[in-house]
Parts: sequence; structure tokens; C-alpha cells
Amino acid sequence: MKEELKGKNIIIPENPVSNFLFNNTRSGLIWLVIRLYLGYAWLTAGWGKVTSEKWVGSEAGAGLTGFIKGALGKAENGGDVSGWYASFLENMVLPNAKLFSYCVAFGEVLVGLGLILGLLTGVAAFFGAFMNASFLFAGTLSTNPLLFILATWLVLAWKVAGWYGLDRWALPFLGTPWNMRKRSKKDQTISS
Repeated sequence: MKEELKGKNIIIPENPVSNFLFNNTRSGLIWLVIRLYLGYAWLTAGWGKVTSEKWVGSEAGAGLTGFIKGALGKAENGGDVSGWYASFLENMVLPNAKLFSYCVAFGEVLVGLGLILGLLTGVAAFFGAFMNASFLFAGTLSTNPLLFILATWLVLAWKVAGWYGLDRWALPFLGTPWNMRKRSKKDQTISS
């Protein structure tokens, strides 16, 4: 049996539910609702930071410093923040609070816009999930678990999640993986 399988590419068919959710453009309406919800959450959170002096204004970094000190307090009490993450916050983020403050504020706005517009949906959702994970590591629950789960689903559905958005035109223009092979074969034919 092993000899028969050696060197063969085995394709396991996808089940109908995941095939519909992650490969069928008709599921785009489901993803549209999730995208708009997540996008609104990120955009409003980011806009609040972008318009705050403590995040990107004259006191940039003050808002983030307060957040980090709260997380470090949770680590000291043996609470919700792991030692390795507290060390990262204390030694990397805190000394560069102004830079990280700008990154968080504008990152949240960009994630929100990307999701609302359906532009590079999978990338936007990935960075949203990354920020949610960072907030969770810092001991902040709030809506972060739900937002993380929904963003992870959007990452999995990247091919169709932006169908009712700009990805419908942007992904073919940028050269999605399924179009790269076709494009490179055409280029080889034309250049020959």
C-alpha cells in the first residue's frame, strides 16, 4: 500500500458545508454581515484612538502606556497575563509606546476599512485577529474572543468573504494564487 501511494498527490474532497462557506460566492452574503460587524467594531475603536491626544496626538503613547501598566499589574498578581508576554510588554512595547500607539490606532482603522470595503479581506482579518490575540494575551477579554473567532473565520473564507466588496475585482487584478498559474502559462506562450 505504501509503495502505491509513494509520490502520488492525494486530494481529499472537501465536505459540502465547508465547500459552500469557503469556496462558493453565494456564501458571500454571510461573510458580508460578519465583515461589516467586525469592520465597524475595528473602525470605531481605531477612530477613537486616532482622534485622541493620548494615542496619536501630543501625548502619544500615554493611552497605550496605561493599558500596558494594567496588563503588567495582572501579571504581577499571577493573573491573566503570562510571564513571557509581560516581559515582551515591559521590554519591547513600553519603551516604544509612542510607536506602538500609532501602529495600534492606525492599524485598527485600516483593518476596519479593509473589512467594510471588502478589500484584501483575508489580510485585514488576519491583522485584526493578530491584534485581538495581543489584547487577549494582555488579559483583556471584553469582545476580543468573539472578534478573534469571527476574524479567523474570515481568514479561512478569504477567497469569497470579499465577494460583495472590492476583493471581487482586486483579487483577480492582483493575481490570486489560482490565476497565477494561468497567467504564467499565457506569459510563456506569448514570450515564446
